[in-house]
Amino acid sequence: MVKTQVQFPDHLYKEAKRISAEYEMSFAEVVRRGVEAVTKAYPPGRIPAGTWTLPDASDMGEPLLPESEWDMASRDEA
Repeated sequence: MVKTQVQFPDHLYKEAKRISAEYEMSFAEVVRRGVEAVTKAYPPGRIPAGTWTLPDASDMGEPLLPESEWDMASRDEA
């Protein structure tokens, strides 16, 4: 296990301490669970933004509405 030091904004620290007390777990456990949740939300394998390119366009055929009606259709309320 690695030991590290981090800084939290006051409000975030207070909330983590509250969770720690309410759920009877250590502050370190709250932080570990938070990091686990973040690592699941951001899995490895993402393509870095600088390497992404716009995909090639594909022919989707003729529009269903003539261009002159696009403005009216965009304001249509359901």
